[in-house]
Amino acid sequence: MNLNLSPEHREDLLKVLEARFEKNKSRHSSVEWINVQAKLEADTKKLWSLNEMEKTGGEPDIVAYDKSTNEYIFFDCSAESPKGRRSLCYDREAHEARKEFKPENNAVDMAAAMGIELLTEEQYRELQKLGKFDLKTSSWVKTPAGIRKLGGAVFCDRRYDTVFLYHNGAESYYAARGFRGWLKV
Repeated sequence: MNLNLSPEHREDLLKVLEARFEKNKSRHSSVEWINVQAKLEADTKKLWSLNEMEKTGGEPDIVAYDKSTNEYIFFDCSAESPKGRRSLCYDREAHEARKEFKPENNAVDMAAAMGIELLTEEQYRELQKLGKFDLKTSSWVKTPAGIRKLGGAVFCDRRYDTVFLYHNGAESYYAARGFRGWLKV
């Protein structure tokens, strides 16, 4: 798998990310774009992952800066669960357990292939403090091992101006359920 973007594609992606960064300053008011761009240009693998987030509809943006590690934290900030990452069961075990009507992929493997991680419930709740997300869709979140061991998986959405955490069988999938990811750069 080629993790390098062409110089033109890299430049186009940086323009998209910068425009989103400037449009949503409230998500990262103390961050300077020039510093973010320097880190992105120095790490082509992370830039490739951000491109994967972008091309599947995630609209990645910076939501935090970790001073202790000097890393910027990107979350998928699309209004609804990313369109290119829906109709997925939770993980490979769940995918293999389906006898018929298997979805094309699963959230955990797709995130790993993109070089990102699923949001945790706590991260999902932090995202919801920055706006109103998943008003019509839902997003798988990282499921605690104990729940997964029993065959379940968890997902979140926002309804009635409240963030809800739900459970489902990990093998389930719906057209309106995808996953949101995050990446440290």
